[in-house]
Amino acid sequence: MTITATMVKELRDKTGAGMMDAKKALVETDGDMAKAMEFLRQKGIASADKKMGRIAAEGTIASIVDGKKGAMVEVNCETDFVAKNEDFKEFASMMAKAVLELNPASVDEMLKTDCPVCKKPIEEVIKEKIAKIGEKITIRRFVRYDADCCINTYIHNGKIGVLLEAKCTSCDSQLTKDICLHIASNAPEYISRDEIPANVIEEEKRIEMGKEDLAKKPENIREKIVAGRIDKLMAQRCLLDQPFVKDPSITIKQLIEGKCEIVRFTRYVLGEGLEKRQDNFAEEVMNQIKG
Repeated sequence: MTITATMVKELRDKTGAGMMDAKKALVETDGDMAKAMEFLRQKGIASADKKMGRIAAEGTIASIVDGKKGAMVEVNCETDFVAKNEDFKEFASMMAKAVLELNPASVDEMLKTDCPVCKKPIEEVIKEKIAKIGEKITIRRFVRYDADCCINTYIHNGKIGVLLEAKCTSCDSQLTKDICLHIASNAPEYISRDEIPANVIEEEKRIEMGKEDLAKKPENIREKIVAGRIDKLMAQRCLLDQPFVKDPSITIKQLIEGKCEIVRFTRYVLGEGLEKRQDNFAEEVMNQIKG
């Protein structure tokens, strides 16, 4: 059977495969489009398996809010170039929607579940995406909220993500969005001081008491100075005590007083704690030129 350019283009559009790969698949399957797609999928899955050992610390954070439900997910890839690709961003958004609708208990459980959009196991969807994009792709983590009142989210350039649950006297989406933005910017660890474990405070106190600038101070003076320092340190780590990023003259506590109560929040920073790949860009370009 004659393989036409139109057939090759159709297969490329459906699979994202390269021109030569698409043509080869059609030749191997005697022009059968469905079989050619399966051929490429099998080839792509084999390629995907080889790529899974690579470092994937780039990517994006995506979130979705639907009424009183919300979800946020971190999807990783190998390079910032791919992370900025619209196809990759759409995939991450699809994974956020999958978390929202499927409510999986873990990433492993999620991978084995059918995607509500594609109607096929998510691990298969990922392998197909790896074959198309050419990089390792992983779902690193996700969080999902089911709320009694308000859910809001804020994503900063795909690099920092916040999901927030609040109880409001009257739902104010702009207020909760501002709080999300503040959390993204100021990175609080706790909502209030009541949440700070006693051992955390004791550890900070031990460190402050051992600082050289207090060594010659009388014990009672040292205690007072350290108490003041600890108070300031803990305030920096608590959302309610932090000066509002848009108006530092007021704290978050003052901002929301009589309007809403913060129930919980999750803040993701893309790739935090992951090993980063160190690339030699000139060497990479030369390798591509050499094939």
